[in-house]
Amino acid sequence: MSADIATNRKARRDYHISDTYECGIELKGTEVKSIRAGKVNIAEGYARIENGQVFLYGCHIQPWQTAGEWFQHGVTRPRRLLLHKKEIIKLDEVTSQKGCTLPCLRMYWKGGRVKVEIGVGKGKTHSDQRQDLKKRTEMREVEREISRFNRR
Repeated sequence: MSADIATNRKARRDYHISDTYECGIELKGTEVKSIRAGKVNIAEGYARIENGQVFLYGCHIQPWQTAGEWFQHGVTRPRRLLLHKKEIIKLDEVTSQKGCTLPCLRMYWKGGRVKVEIGVGKGKTHSDQRQDLKKRTEMREVEREISRFNRR
């Protein structure tokens, strides 16, 4: 059972997500306290592979109010994601293709630990986004008609 901390709804709108990966994340103590308080934003979070390791960029975790300057964490510092070596190699091969990126989809609790879900995404064009919106509205209309028909 997992409880969502934050979700990135723009990621599925802007990218075709083909695969998802569950990652652990390396955090400091003040970051965990801020996450427990819900002071996190992953709307612009993405992962990048550097020197055989995966790092999360653009994730904004607010500073913990009562922590001193010495113990405080950087708000948007790169955080290391924990994956198996085979998964890192596979992700490296996929992201070497043009147009592929690793957007952060959601952050959640699993067994008392913070997990991050990243996806392999390929950017959508404006017309793709329009077609998705059109499909959703058509499905909504069909469901509305079905519910009207069932009420009679």
